[in-house]
Amino acid sequence: MSFHKPWRDLDRGTVRSAPDRYACYELGDADGNTVGFGTGVLRDELKETLAYGDAAKVRWELATSPEHAERILEEHVEG
Repeated sequence: MSFHKPWRDLDRGTVRSAPDRYACYELGDADGNTVGFGTGVLRDELKETLAYGDAAKVRWELATSPEHAERILEEHVEG
């Protein structure tokens, strides 16, 4: 199940402006189709994805802890 938020282009500007907080994030291709989910410190995760991944878009939900991010992920993957 996807997040109900608008996609952002996965580029350096988005990475720079991403909060340095735990989050659950959704990655999408250029057409806005979901290609994966992940959790972690958002800015760090997006830096790595931008450098090594093949996603073109991203959207996220902020979390208060790693455990909270995992719960958000479970809700979206299971939901």
